[in-house]
Amino acid sequence: MPERILVVDDEPDLLELVRVNLDRAGFRVETAETGQEALDQLRRSPPDLMVLDLMLPDLSGTEICRRVRASPELAGVAIIMLTAKAEEVDRVVGFEVGADDYVPKPFSPRELVLRVQAVLRRRAPASGAGGILEHGALRVDPERHRCFVEDQEIELTAKEFDLLHTLMKSPGRVQTRDQLLERVWGSDISVTLRTIDTHLKRLREKLGPAGSLIETVRGVGYRFSE
Repeated sequence: MPERILVVDDEPDLLELVRVNLDRAGFRVETAETGQEALDQLRRSPPDLMVLDLMLPDLSGTEICRRVRASPELAGVAIIMLTAKAEEVDRVVGFEVGADDYVPKPFSPRELVLRVQAVLRRRAPASGAGGILEHGALRVDPERHRCFVEDQEIELTAKEFDLLHTLMKSPGRVQTRDQLLERVWGSDISVTLRTIDTHLKRLREKLGPAGSLIETVRGVGYRFSE
């Protein structure tokens, strides 16, 4: 079955432009012109991905994104923010509240389709027997807590392993320091954001040639290469 896309924007012409291009690309497309309408549709039948404008007449796209990410029932919905607000601070906020990608207006419809396809590929379940994750020369076996680079086993601490595993599970997706702190250290309030940078620096050094797969996104956080 084709993936379902919900497009949310209060500009009818733009809404139709996005709908037509996604429809031609083979997706099933639904639309909403307000934040509340979008939330109602999400609750009735969650789509695979939502293209979300930040500036809506009732609720901001940022608030909608927060609500989606706070709902376990909507955890599988990918989000691409489509907006005229293209400053770095706006992108940072978008990623912090859980957006998978951020496309500034004006935009190329073809590029938007490619980004939708890329996000959906990244969201697909990881393949491999036993949950093993592989990327080039790097192989991680979560069940056995082992890491290999070019078939050479790399000794990692528990936190270094958890950081690598967390990043590898979502290739291409930017994760902020706060998100990594919460996912790897949990409620340990004695840990600072600087700890993330220190651990990732050591992790990259241990991974050697595979260390470059962990990319720094300035002003935002880190991501694992697609």
